[in-house]
Amino acid sequence: MTEPTHNPSYRFGIFELQPNERRLLASGEPAAIGPRAFDLLLALVERAGQLVTKEELLDRVWPRVVVEENNLQVHVSALRKILGPEAIATIPGRGYRLTVTPMGSDAAGSSPPLSPRNNPPPAFTPLRTPLALVDETVPSIAVLPFLNMSDDAANEYFADGIAEELLNVLSKIRGLRVASRTSAFSFKGSKVDIATVAQKLNVVTILEGSVRKAGKRVRITVQLVQVATDSHLWSGTYDRELEDIFAVQDDIAQSVVNELRSALLGEKQASSVSAAVKAEVQVATKGRGDNVEAHRLYLQGRFLVAHRTQTSMAAGIDYCRQAVRLDPGYALAWAALAYAQAIEAAAGWTSYADGFRQVRESAQRALALEPNLADGHVALAQVRLLYDWDWAGADASSRRALELAPGNADVVLAAANVAGILGQLDESIALCRRATALDPLNVLGHRYLGRFFLWAGLMEQAEAALKVALDLDPLGGFTYSVLGEVYLAQGRFPEALAATAKESDEGLRLLGMSLAYHAIGQAAQSVAALKQLTNFPVHSYLIARGYAYLGDADLAFEWLERAYAQRNAGLAAIKNEPLLRNLHGDARWQPFLKKMGLATRDSS
Repeated sequence: MTEPTHNPSYRFGIFELQPNERRLLASGEPAAIGPRAFDLLLALVERAGQLVTKEELLDRVWPRVVVEENNLQVHVSALRKILGPEAIATIPGRGYRLTVTPMGSDAAGSSPPLSPRNNPPPAFTPLRTPLALVDETVPSIAVLPFLNMSDDAANEYFADGIAEELLNVLSKIRGLRVASRTSAFSFKGSKVDIATVAQKLNVVTILEGSVRKAGKRVRITVQLVQVATDSHLWSGTYDRELEDIFAVQDDIAQSVVNELRSALLGEKQASSVSAAVKAEVQVATKGRGDNVEAHRLYLQGRFLVAHRTQTSMAAGIDYCRQAVRLDPGYALAWAALAYAQAIEAAAGWTSYADGFRQVRESAQRALALEPNLADGHVALAQVRLLYDWDWAGADASSRRALELAPGNADVVLAAANVAGILGQLDESIALCRRATALDPLNVLGHRYLGRFFLWAGLMEQAEAALKVALDLDPLGGFTYSVLGEVYLAQGRFPEALAATAKESDEGLRLLGMSLAYHAIGQAAQSVAALKQLTNFPVHSYLIARGYAYLGDADLAFEWLERAYAQRNAGLAAIKNEPLLRNLHGDARWQPFLKKMGLATRDSS
């Protein structure tokens, strides 16, 4: 790639790229961007809308230097955090493309402004980019998974649990921005250097450590690293009995907060300040139990639930139940149990009625013990949304959780999902953007963003967001299904078939294949795939969507009635579902919505 002979300024959205000054402005203010990321952005801007191959970018950004392709991915990820996840599209196996068209401020023959056809409606323009959604001036930290130094590899759950609990406590401290678990733990077992981790997570400090557990004793070693200077702000080693584990965690949290505020904000470490931090940590640990064995079971349960398979979910639920049996006052364990049960019930891995009944009971127990536990309100919102179809109640629970934990990416994503299902798409997209700013490597956040862009009719943005999700998780469970729907909406039928063929969830894969075969005119294959799906009655809502798209309204309503009788969780999204639009003019549509309490809303 040859060097340009002229360097205009380029404007796109709220951004202005000034090559001569090597500066990127956002709303007129300088944005923090590294030199390599700047060169990469300039290369993409100069050929906006076109594919720029990986080889060209590597040659441009690292001339005469041999580097691994991972370096390119790291800087693309950094740019997406600034510009928004949909700004740079990945062309699998080939390179990248800037999806917005800049205007050259002083270049002859510069690109025209974005056309109305390609420019999203005002509610969806990138005015609320990640740059504006996180406060870069506050101390920021990522807690990496602690190394398991125990002789028994099975104690990995304990090391992970200690790190995760510290992360959760720190995330509740005022004036502290903490990278979410999903992003921080994505580096588990990798050999990525600290500087790269910090850049990808957009933090300035890293907390890392190790745990050695032997019998009833535990040794925890931790160090707090300031990335810019590659210096240790603080380190500590704790040799204690397991009964002291809660005190150790509190000591570490207090030390980290004191050191961060001292080093990054210049606060003096007076005794009164330390006492105030101690009080903050005590508030942040509300809901924690005091039974060591219950705590161990809780950690093991959360460890298994995080794997999100049907088998691991069932095992994790069992451990959480054991924890609350030992310590019925353990509010966090009740909330963790409710969270796991909600995933199990929504996936149809247990009966909807029994599953959501258990979610409700667990969430209510958690909130009775600790009314300000955001996780409990999130779980209650799921029951009200997906089973009760109590739209106002779901909205109230979701907003309460968001009020209690505005910096928790999982809570923000849960609120985005509720808002999207309730048809508040501008709010859901804004919340997804906030969540991906807080948790840039969270696959679910980018997948949600793609889904809500699809519902809003913004197909280019949907595709870009989903490809970010696939960059993060190439296996793409659930993501390929949504991408296939985007391709269908764009009339890219062969690509829809190719995408859905890669979907790992069998029900979604069969549905997607049926839709794509129908679109390309292979009716026999389409009907066969949908018939195969009918062998799984738990997928009644998916089957209804399929028959609606194929134009068979009678079978679509038959399966919708079966889904209603099941109280199928998927029905909550019925009004936003693009595949059901063929039914909107049918005389049966409005009465069905009325049964679900949706007829009073706009049902166009």
